Amino acid sequence: MHIYSVFDPEFKPYGKVLAGYDTTALLKAMAAIPLPESGTAYEPGIPALEAADIFPELRDRAYGGMPIQLGMCWGHNRKLNCLEYHRDSEVNIGTEDFILLLARQEEIGEGMQLDTEKVKAFQAPAGAVVEVYATTLHYAPCHVDGAKGFRVAVALPLGTNTAKPALEEKDPEDKLLRARNKWLLAHGDAPEATDGAWVGLRGVNIDLG
Repeated sequence: MHIYSVFDPEFKPYGKVLAGYDTTALLKAMAAIPLPESGTAYEPGIPALEAADIFPELRDRAYGGMPIQLGMCWGHNRKLNCLEYHRDSEVNIGTEDFILLLARQEEIGEGMQLDTEKVKAFQAPAGAVVEVYATTLHYAPCHVDGAKGFRVAVALPLGTNTAKPALEEKDPEDKLLRARNKWLLAHGDAPEATDGAWVGLRGVNIDLG
């Protein structure tokens, strides 16, 4: 699978790299959190990261003053498994180079299905502040170096990825709602599928090896 850079023109429909942020203190706080022995971990908001001086700047510049949370996804991963989207952009910052597997919300077809052939891979360098648009489907990052794994900060509007609201399904999209502000399509081979997530990815479950 070809891996583009987030600085390549191919990334423009999916997001952009934001300028003018000092990530030094944030990266130090992220690096202090141990990696899991295997798999990935995710926390929507981590106090040590939200104490970094970049937090109010992300809130005011990247999100225009909206309340946000700053958490992290970290561990080891080389597979697609799922794709999710929110109603707003997500900002990612890694301590190491990492890869995002991305598709577009408009590529979800009939029956709330998406072919994994639509997925493209983009590598981001350590320390880059990467905005992923609301219309971009994404999930857990992939590591570049297995020995180092990945630690990727995740900025989102406050409350995102917390407990799912109770709702009566009235639209096909409603079956994708997995948590607050989180719509998810799982591959049939993914652990999320056995946990009740909507199986909406058809084709190969991409594995970067």
